[in-house]
Amino acid sequence: MEAEFWHKKWQSREIGFHLQAVNPLLTAHFQWLRLGPGQRVFVPLCGKTLDIAWLLAQGHPVVAAELSVLAVDQLFTELGLVPQVTEYEALLHYRVAPGDQCPGLEVFVGDVFLVSAELLGPVDAVYDRAALVALPHTMRADYTRHLMRISGTAPQLLISFDYDQQCMPGPPFCVNQDEVQHHYAAHYRIELLDSVAVAGGLKGVCPAQELVLGLAPRPAQ
Repeated sequence: MEAEFWHKKWQSREIGFHLQAVNPLLTAHFQWLRLGPGQRVFVPLCGKTLDIAWLLAQGHPVVAAELSVLAVDQLFTELGLVPQVTEYEALLHYRVAPGDQCPGLEVFVGDVFLVSAELLGPVDAVYDRAALVALPHTMRADYTRHLMRISGTAPQLLISFDYDQQCMPGPPFCVNQDEVQHHYAAHYRIELLDSVAVAGGLKGVCPAQELVLGLAPRPAQ
């Protein structure tokens, strides 16, 4: 989607995609990643998700990326954290250093395609709940390649949707298991961890399944 589409969503507060609670699929399946204490999680296109607060509460430093500065300002306000903000060319970098309150939180604000591996730093796992499904088909191949490159092909917990795309234009878009395989199977072993019917249908429009997929990196050849 064009950046202006998402900026307008945040400016007009049309953020129905923002869950008012921690995603239960995250709490149910996070252990699949088998992360140790202090290991760092990347959350692309994070919005102001409450999932970040949950990850921090588990003792995991979080690094994230988000297009909207409004969303990131609200995220830190709702977390009760005051970030240091610096500029990296076209990106803003919000940072709270590790301490008693927080194991460490960083958010890069701007185009996720401008976030490099060097800026991002080490990543032990990726949690993608709202990124892949937010992108139209024409952008998803570029996004998945970029995500693997900057994360070092880290393990992923991916939450996606499977529904009849003709019923609704999206976003969120239908990214079914076959498409996930198309983008990621060369680099990951992909396991369907869960498939849950969306209560009342997606946006109340059409039946849909919410998929939880575990992506384990394939051993180097």
